[in-house]
Amino acid sequence: MSGAAGSERPEERQRAVPPPQKIILGVQTPLKGPEPLSRGAQIPALGQEGVLQELLLGAGQSPDPGISEEQQQAREEWEALEEIQSGLGGTSGSSPPPISFTEALQHFQSAELSGSRGKVRAPRRRGILGALLHCLCGPPQLQPQLREEQELALAMAHCALDDSERVHMRILQTIYQQLTRSRLGCPRYGAHWEELGFQGADPGTDLRGTGMLGLMQILFFVLDSRLLPLAREIFQLSQHETQNFPFCIMSVNITRIVIQALQEERLSRECNRRQQVIGVLNDLYAAAFLRLSCLWRQQHGTVTNASFFLKDLELSTKKKPRQLLKSLEAYLSCSLRPPSPPSSQIHFSSICDTGVELEGDSRLI
Repeated sequence: MSGAAGSERPEERQRAVPPPQKIILGVQTPLKGPEPLSRGAQIPALGQEGVLQELLLGAGQSPDPGISEEQQQAREEWEALEEIQSGLGGTSGSSPPPISFTEALQHFQSAELSGSRGKVRAPRRRGILGALLHCLCGPPQLQPQLREEQELALAMAHCALDDSERVHMRILQTIYQQLTRSRLGCPRYGAHWEELGFQGADPGTDLRGTGMLGLMQILFFVLDSRLLPLAREIFQLSQHETQNFPFCIMSVNITRIVIQALQEERLSRECNRRQQVIGVLNDLYAAAFLRLSCLWRQQHGTVTNASFFLKDLELSTKKKPRQLLKSLEAYLSCSLRPPSPPSSQIHFSSICDTGVELEGDSRLI
Protein backbone atom coordinates (compact mmCIF):
# COMPACT_ATOMS: atom_id res chain seq x y z
CA MET A 1 0.00 0.00 0.00
CA SER A 2 2.82 2.37 0.92
CA GLY A 3 4.47 1.72 -2.42
CA ALA A 4 1.27 2.38 -4.27
CA ALA A 5 0.77 5.58 -2.38
CA GLY A 6 4.34 6.63 -3.05
CA SER A 7 3.94 6.03 -6.77
CA GLU A 8 0.90 8.31 -7.00
CA ARG A 9 1.51 11.09 -9.49
CA PRO A 10 1.61 14.76 -8.30
CA GLU A 11 -1.18 15.63 -10.75
CA GLU A 12 -3.48 13.07 -9.13
CA ARG A 13 -2.71 14.31 -5.64
CA GLN A 14 -3.46 17.88 -6.73
CA ARG A 15 -6.84 16.81 -8.17
CA ALA A 16 -7.69 15.03 -4.94
CA VAL A 17 -7.48 18.25 -2.93
CA PRO A 18 -10.74 20.29 -3.13
CA PRO A 19 -10.26 23.77 -4.55
CA PRO A 20 -10.15 26.58 -1.95
CA GLN A 21 -13.33 28.52 -1.39
CA LYS A 22 -13.30 31.91 -3.08
CA ILE A 23 -13.92 34.71 -0.59
CA ILE A 24 -14.22 38.40 -1.40
CA LEU A 25 -13.41 41.05 1.17
CA GLY A 26 -14.78 44.57 1.14
CA VAL A 27 -12.41 47.40 0.43
CA GLN A 28 -12.57 51.07 1.26
CA THR A 29 -13.68 52.36 -2.12
CA PRO A 30 -17.27 51.66 -3.21
CA LEU A 31 -17.63 48.97 -5.88
CA LYS A 32 -20.39 48.28 -8.33
CA GLY A 33 -20.24 44.59 -7.60
CA PRO A 34 -18.10 42.05 -5.81
CA GLU A 35 -14.61 41.85 -7.27
CA PRO A 36 -11.66 39.69 -6.19
CA LEU A 37 -8.72 41.28 -4.48
CA SER A 38 -5.76 42.02 -6.71
CA ARG A 39 -2.70 39.83 -6.49
CA GLY A 40 -0.66 42.50 -4.75
CA ALA A 41 -3.24 43.16 -2.00
CA GLN A 42 -2.09 42.17 1.47
CA ILE A 43 -4.03 41.92 4.71
CA PRO A 44 -2.45 41.64 8.16
CA ALA A 45 -2.43 37.99 9.15
CA LEU A 46 -4.34 38.22 12.42
CA GLY A 47 -6.92 40.68 11.09
CA GLN A 48 -7.47 38.53 7.99
CA GLU A 49 -7.94 35.40 10.10
CA GLY A 50 -10.64 37.06 12.20
CA VAL A 51 -12.53 38.43 9.19
CA LEU A 52 -12.29 35.15 7.26
CA GLN A 53 -13.51 33.18 10.26
CA GLU A 54 -16.54 35.41 10.60
CA LEU A 55 -17.38 35.12 6.90
CA LEU A 56 -17.01 31.36 6.93
CA LEU A 57 -19.11 30.84 10.06
CA GLY A 58 -21.96 32.99 8.82
CA ALA A 59 -24.30 35.27 10.74
CA GLY A 60 -25.64 34.10 14.05
CA GLN A 61 -22.85 31.60 14.78
CA SER A 62 -20.30 32.08 17.51
CA PRO A 63 -16.58 32.00 16.66
CA ASP A 64 -14.32 29.09 17.40
CA PRO A 65 -13.98 28.85 21.20
CA GLY A 66 -10.36 27.82 20.66
CA ILE A 67 -9.36 31.21 19.25
CA SER A 68 -6.62 32.82 21.28
CA GLU A 69 -7.09 36.05 23.19
CA GLU A 70 -4.59 37.84 20.94
CA GLN A 71 -6.45 36.73 17.82
CA GLN A 72 -9.78 37.85 19.28
CA GLN A 73 -8.33 41.26 20.13
CA ALA A 74 -6.78 41.57 16.68
CA ARG A 75 -10.11 40.78 15.05
CA GLU A 76 -11.86 43.46 17.10
CA GLU A 77 -9.20 46.00 16.15
CA TRP A 78 -9.56 45.07 12.47
CA GLU A 79 -13.32 45.53 12.61
CA ALA A 80 -12.87 48.86 14.39
CA LEU A 81 -10.47 49.96 11.64
CA GLU A 82 -13.05 49.14 8.97
CA GLU A 83 -15.60 51.17 10.91
CA ILE A 84 -13.32 54.21 11.11
CA GLN A 85 -12.40 54.03 7.44
CA SER A 86 -16.04 54.25 6.41
CA GLY A 87 -16.13 57.96 7.29
CA LEU A 88 -19.63 57.62 8.72
CA GLY A 89 -18.95 55.58 11.82
CA GLY A 90 -20.70 52.62 10.21
CA THR A 91 -19.50 49.49 8.52
CA SER A 92 -20.02 50.63 4.96
CA GLY A 93 -16.86 51.09 2.96
CA SER A 94 -18.15 54.15 1.11
CA SER A 95 -17.73 57.74 2.22
CA PRO A 96 -20.75 60.07 1.95
CA PRO A 97 -21.03 62.05 -1.28
CA PRO A 98 -20.49 65.84 -1.29
CA ILE A 99 -23.45 68.10 -0.68
CA SER A 100 -24.41 71.51 -2.00
CA PHE A 101 -25.33 74.40 0.26
CA THR A 102 -28.84 74.49 -1.21
CA GLU A 103 -29.43 70.81 -0.51
CA ALA A 104 -28.14 71.16 3.05
CA LEU A 105 -30.35 74.20 3.68
CA GLN A 106 -33.39 72.39 2.29
CA HIS A 107 -32.71 69.57 4.74
CA PHE A 108 -32.91 71.95 7.70
CA GLN A 109 -35.98 73.65 6.28
CA SER A 110 -37.82 70.33 6.15
CA ALA A 111 -36.24 68.68 9.20
CA GLU A 112 -37.94 68.39 12.55
CA LEU A 113 -36.11 71.00 14.60
CA SER A 114 -38.70 71.39 17.32
CA GLY A 115 -36.11 70.81 20.05
CA SER A 116 -33.79 73.40 18.57
CA ARG A 117 -36.59 75.88 17.85
CA GLY A 118 -37.69 75.60 21.47
CA LYS A 119 -34.29 76.91 22.55
CA VAL A 120 -34.58 80.06 20.44
CA ARG A 121 -35.12 82.96 22.78
CA ALA A 122 -37.96 85.31 21.99
CA PRO A 123 -37.01 88.99 21.57
CA ARG A 124 -36.75 90.75 24.90
CA ARG A 125 -39.80 92.88 25.56
CA ARG A 126 -39.05 96.54 26.16
CA GLY A 127 -40.80 98.92 28.48
CA ILE A 128 -42.61 101.98 27.21
CA LEU A 129 -39.56 104.22 27.50
CA GLY A 130 -37.25 101.58 26.04
CA ALA A 131 -39.60 101.01 23.11
CA LEU A 132 -39.76 104.76 22.44
CA LEU A 133 -35.99 105.16 22.52
CA HIS A 134 -35.53 102.14 20.30
CA CYS A 135 -38.06 103.52 17.82
CA LEU A 136 -36.31 106.90 17.71
CA CYS A 137 -32.65 105.90 17.92
CA GLY A 138 -32.33 102.14 17.57
CA PRO A 139 -32.19 99.89 14.51
CA PRO A 140 -35.45 98.97 12.80
CA GLN A 141 -37.23 95.76 13.68
CA LEU A 142 -37.15 92.77 11.37
CA GLN A 143 -40.18 92.65 9.10
CA PRO A 144 -42.75 89.97 10.04
CA GLN A 145 -42.32 87.97 6.82
CA LEU A 146 -38.65 87.41 7.70
CA ARG A 147 -39.24 86.11 11.23
CA GLU A 148 -39.56 82.51 10.11
CA GLU A 149 -36.19 82.60 8.31
CA GLN A 150 -34.60 84.23 11.36
CA GLU A 151 -36.02 81.45 13.55
CA LEU A 152 -34.60 78.81 11.19
CA ALA A 153 -31.12 80.36 11.36
CA LEU A 154 -31.21 80.48 15.17
CA ALA A 155 -32.60 76.92 15.33
CA MET A 156 -29.64 75.69 13.26
CA ALA A 157 -27.37 77.43 15.75
CA HIS A 158 -28.95 75.27 18.49
CA CYS A 159 -28.79 72.06 16.43
CA ALA A 160 -25.88 69.81 17.46
CA LEU A 161 -23.79 67.74 15.06
CA ASP A 162 -25.42 64.31 14.89
CA ASP A 163 -23.50 61.24 13.65
CA SER A 164 -26.77 59.52 12.74
CA GLU A 165 -27.76 62.36 10.36
CA ARG A 166 -26.27 61.58 6.98
CA VAL A 167 -26.63 65.19 5.83
CA HIS A 168 -24.50 66.34 8.78
CA MET A 169 -21.77 63.89 7.80
CA ARG A 170 -21.93 64.99 4.17
CA ILE A 171 -21.45 68.60 5.26
CA LEU A 172 -18.33 67.63 7.19
CA GLN A 173 -16.93 65.61 4.29
CA THR A 174 -17.55 68.42 1.79
CA ILE A 175 -15.78 70.98 3.98
CA TYR A 176 -12.80 68.67 4.30
CA GLN A 177 -12.60 67.96 0.58
CA GLN A 178 -12.94 71.61 -0.44
CA LEU A 179 -10.28 72.91 1.91
CA THR A 180 -7.79 70.10 1.30
CA ARG A 181 -8.60 69.74 -2.43
CA SER A 182 -8.96 66.02 -1.85
CA ARG A 183 -11.32 63.74 -3.73
CA LEU A 184 -11.19 61.15 -0.98
CA GLY A 185 -13.32 60.99 2.12
CA CYS A 186 -11.98 61.08 5.65
CA PRO A 187 -12.80 59.39 8.96
CA ARG A 188 -15.40 60.94 11.22
CA TYR A 189 -12.81 61.29 13.99
CA GLY A 190 -9.09 61.87 13.74
CA ALA A 191 -6.15 64.26 13.78
CA HIS A 192 -6.98 65.45 10.25
CA TRP A 193 -9.65 67.75 11.76
CA GLU A 194 -6.97 69.48 13.82
CA GLU A 195 -5.17 70.25 10.55
CA LEU A 196 -8.29 72.12 9.43
CA GLY A 197 -8.26 74.17 12.62
CA PHE A 198 -10.51 72.32 15.04
CA GLN A 199 -9.23 71.82 18.58
CA GLY A 200 -9.40 68.04 18.59
CA ALA A 201 -10.36 64.89 16.74
CA ASP A 202 -14.11 65.63 16.94
CA PRO A 203 -15.37 68.84 15.26
CA GLY A 204 -18.66 68.53 17.13
CA THR A 205 -17.06 69.59 20.40
CA ASP A 206 -16.10 73.00 18.94
CA LEU A 207 -19.58 74.02 17.77
CA ARG A 208 -21.00 75.14 21.12
CA GLY A 209 -22.91 78.36 20.60
CA THR A 210 -23.10 78.02 16.82
CA GLY A 211 -24.26 74.43 16.24
CA MET A 212 -24.80 73.38 12.66
CA LEU A 213 -24.99 77.01 11.57
CA GLY A 214 -21.25 77.15 12.26
CA LEU A 215 -20.66 74.32 9.78
CA MET A 216 -23.21 75.68 7.31
CA GLN A 217 -21.35 78.98 7.08
CA ILE A 218 -18.06 77.22 6.42
CA LEU A 219 -19.88 75.13 3.80
CA PHE A 220 -21.17 78.28 2.14
CA PHE A 221 -17.68 79.82 2.24
CA VAL A 222 -16.00 76.88 0.50
CA LEU A 223 -18.75 76.17 -2.06
CA ASP A 224 -19.54 79.65 -3.35
CA SER A 225 -17.50 79.95 -6.55
CA ARG A 226 -16.80 83.65 -5.90
CA LEU A 227 -15.60 83.07 -2.33
CA LEU A 228 -13.74 79.76 -2.65
CA PRO A 229 -10.43 81.42 -3.67
CA LEU A 230 -10.71 83.72 -0.64
CA ALA A 231 -11.51 80.79 1.66
CA ARG A 232 -8.50 78.83 0.45
CA GLU A 233 -6.24 81.88 0.68
CA ILE A 234 -7.28 82.50 4.29
CA PHE A 235 -6.84 78.79 5.01
CA GLN A 236 -3.32 79.09 3.61
CA LEU A 237 -2.69 82.10 5.84
CA SER A 238 -3.85 80.08 8.83
CA GLN A 239 -1.02 77.63 8.18
CA HIS A 240 1.69 80.31 7.96
CA GLU A 241 4.88 79.54 9.85
CA THR A 242 4.57 82.45 12.28
CA GLN A 243 1.07 83.87 11.70
CA ASN A 244 -0.82 80.60 11.88
CA PHE A 245 -4.21 80.31 13.59
CA PRO A 246 -6.91 77.59 13.85
CA PHE A 247 -9.02 78.24 10.76
CA CYS A 248 -12.22 76.47 11.83
CA ILE A 249 -12.09 77.74 15.41
CA MET A 250 -11.74 81.28 14.08
CA SER A 251 -14.64 80.61 11.72
CA VAL A 252 -16.85 79.46 14.60
CA ASN A 253 -16.00 82.65 16.51
CA ILE A 254 -17.04 84.75 13.52
CA THR A 255 -20.32 82.85 13.26
CA ARG A 256 -20.93 83.52 16.96
CA ILE A 257 -20.43 87.25 16.37
CA VAL A 258 -22.83 87.20 13.41
CA ILE A 259 -25.47 85.40 15.50
CA GLN A 260 -25.17 88.02 18.24
CA ALA A 261 -25.58 90.81 15.70
CA LEU A 262 -28.76 89.15 14.41
CA GLN A 263 -30.19 88.69 17.90
CA GLU A 264 -29.45 92.32 18.78
CA GLU A 265 -31.30 93.46 15.63
CA ARG A 266 -28.12 94.99 14.23
CA LEU A 267 -28.81 93.36 10.85
CA SER A 268 -32.53 94.10 10.56
CA ARG A 269 -32.09 97.04 8.22
CA GLU A 270 -29.95 95.02 5.78
CA CYS A 271 -32.23 91.98 6.03
CA ASN A 272 -35.28 94.13 5.34
CA ARG A 273 -33.54 95.77 2.38
CA ARG A 274 -32.58 92.45 0.81
CA GLN A 275 -35.66 90.57 2.03
CA GLN A 276 -33.58 87.66 3.31
CA VAL A 277 -31.85 86.64 6.52
CA ILE A 278 -29.58 83.66 5.88
CA GLY A 279 -28.10 85.28 2.78
CA VAL A 280 -27.19 88.37 4.81
CA LEU A 281 -25.70 86.22 7.57
CA ASN A 282 -23.51 84.33 5.10
CA ASP A 283 -22.26 87.44 3.30
CA LEU A 284 -21.53 89.20 6.59
CA TYR A 285 -19.65 86.12 7.78
CA ALA A 286 -17.48 86.17 4.64
CA ALA A 287 -16.95 89.94 4.93
CA ALA A 288 -15.91 89.60 8.57
CA PHE A 289 -13.47 86.80 7.72
CA LEU A 290 -12.03 88.99 4.97
CA ARG A 291 -11.50 91.87 7.39
CA LEU A 292 -9.94 89.59 10.00
CA SER A 293 -7.47 88.21 7.47
CA CYS A 294 -6.49 91.72 6.41
CA LEU A 295 -5.81 92.85 9.96
CA TRP A 296 -4.07 89.59 10.75
CA ARG A 297 -1.62 89.97 7.88
CA GLN A 298 -1.03 93.70 8.16
CA GLN A 299 -0.52 93.72 11.93
CA HIS A 300 1.31 90.40 12.12
CA GLY A 301 -1.34 88.66 14.15
CA THR A 302 -0.62 85.57 16.20
CA VAL A 303 -2.73 83.23 18.28
CA THR A 304 -1.62 84.97 21.47
CA ASN A 305 -3.36 88.24 20.53
CA ALA A 306 -6.29 86.73 18.63
CA SER A 307 -8.78 88.03 21.22
CA PHE A 308 -7.91 91.64 20.32
CA PHE A 309 -8.61 90.97 16.65
CA LEU A 310 -11.92 89.30 17.48
CA LYS A 311 -12.95 92.23 19.65
CA ASP A 312 -12.27 94.64 16.80
CA LEU A 313 -14.20 92.36 14.48
CA GLU A 314 -17.17 92.25 16.85
CA LEU A 315 -17.34 96.05 16.98
CA SER A 316 -17.10 96.36 13.19
CA THR A 317 -19.75 93.67 12.60
CA LYS A 318 -22.26 95.15 15.00
CA LYS A 319 -21.63 98.86 14.40
CA LYS A 320 -20.94 98.92 10.64
CA PRO A 321 -22.31 95.77 8.98
CA ARG A 322 -23.15 97.63 5.78
CA GLN A 323 -19.58 98.85 5.35
CA LEU A 324 -18.24 95.35 5.91
CA LEU A 325 -20.53 94.08 3.18
CA LYS A 326 -19.33 96.83 0.84
CA SER A 327 -15.73 95.79 1.44
CA LEU A 328 -16.64 92.25 0.42
CA GLU A 329 -18.34 93.54 -2.73
CA ALA A 330 -15.23 95.55 -3.59
CA TYR A 331 -13.00 92.51 -3.06
CA LEU A 332 -15.18 90.34 -5.30
CA SER A 333 -15.21 92.95 -8.05
CA CYS A 334 -11.42 93.17 -7.91
CA SER A 335 -11.12 89.39 -7.99
CA LEU A 336 -12.66 89.42 -11.48
CA ARG A 337 -9.49 90.99 -12.85
CA PRO A 338 -7.09 88.72 -14.81
CA PRO A 339 -5.06 86.58 -12.40
CA SER A 340 -1.39 87.32 -11.85
CA PRO A 341 1.25 84.79 -12.98
CA PRO A 342 1.49 81.79 -10.63
CA SER A 343 4.23 81.73 -8.04
CA SER A 344 5.48 79.18 -5.57
CA GLN A 345 5.71 81.84 -2.85
CA ILE A 346 2.88 82.55 -0.42
CA HIS A 347 1.34 85.98 -0.98
CA PHE A 348 -1.34 87.53 1.20
CA SER A 349 -1.56 91.01 -0.29
CA SER A 350 -4.41 90.06 -2.62
CA ILE A 351 -6.63 89.29 0.35
CA CYS A 352 -6.64 92.91 1.46
CA ASP A 353 -7.02 94.60 -1.91
CA THR A 354 -10.63 95.54 -1.15
CA GLY A 355 -10.53 99.22 -2.07
CA VAL A 356 -12.87 100.03 0.84
CA GLU A 357 -11.74 101.14 4.29
CA LEU A 358 -13.97 101.19 7.35
CA GLU A 359 -14.38 104.66 8.80
CA GLY A 360 -13.13 105.33 12.30
CA ASP A 361 -11.24 102.05 12.69
CA SER A 362 -8.81 101.80 15.55
CA ARG A 363 -5.65 99.90 14.78
CA LEU A 364 -4.76 97.00 16.98
CA ILE A 365 -1.42 97.00 18.76
